[in-house]
Amino acid sequence: MRPWEIQARSNVSGLYNGGFPYAQPAMSNTTHFGYQTVAEEEKVKKVAEVFHSVAAKYDVMNDLMSAGLHRVWKAFTIAQAGVRPGFKVLDIAGGTGDLAKAFAKQAGPTGEVWLTDINESMLKVGRDRLLNKGMITPIALCDAEKLPFPDNYFDRITVAFGLRNMTHKDAALAEMRRVLKPGGKLLVLEFSKVWEPLQRPYDVYSFSVLPWLGKRIANDSDSYRYLAESIRMHPDQETLKGMMETAGLDKVEYFNLTAGVAALHTGIKL
Repeated sequence: MRPWEIQARSNVSGLYNGGFPYAQPAMSNTTHFGYQTVAEEEKVKKVAEVFHSVAAKYDVMNDLMSAGLHRVWKAFTIAQAGVRPGFKVLDIAGGTGDLAKAFAKQAGPTGEVWLTDINESMLKVGRDRLLNKGMITPIALCDAEKLPFPDNYFDRITVAFGLRNMTHKDAALAEMRRVLKPGGKLLVLEFSKVWEPLQRPYDVYSFSVLPWLGKRIANDSDSYRYLAESIRMHPDQETLKGMMETAGLDKVEYFNLTAGVAALHTGIKL
């Protein structure tokens, strides 16, 4: 075991208790949770509650909500990552492990693929799914804003449908850059701003159909209402591109997927 891994595990176990961060001193800063304005520490708890609630039905709901398109978007992300044997890869907010599974196959026995998530319920689903496929990869319950890894360690870092739930996106992006090797690539797959002519029907679908599906399939309409709201509050394509550049990434570009319903942003650490 590497010395930094011992420290990482110590950091992770100290940060969390049952999937929630230990209580911090009172803070005056506020942020958004969907359309609500809440204290920053309250958002962390609310987001955790959402994903504890939906973890068991996460993939089923994703297939229904996107008509399976989320798998196409992830396949595009995997292709753009270009993981090769021996690569070190960090999958942040890795959820049920779709990306980590593909990267583990590509990196092979000489590689190192970490599956991480801030939510214990989601991480357990991802861990069990990988084990059921006969894949043993390191996992960590950790906060993307305080990554427990050394500088310049990973060849590739991915975060799929997780950045919008982070309270301090700028801090998370800076942390991702810190742990990237020079020449390494960050890939951010996220819901984004849809093509303007489709905005109205997309809104109807998001605020009427999604909560209905959530209620019928997962017995939880509120979490899927939050999903729709969080997408609207997330930075659009150009804004996120600028945030990645501000974090110190170079050659930042993005690819609109399905008319901008999702977008893949990529950046290089030079």
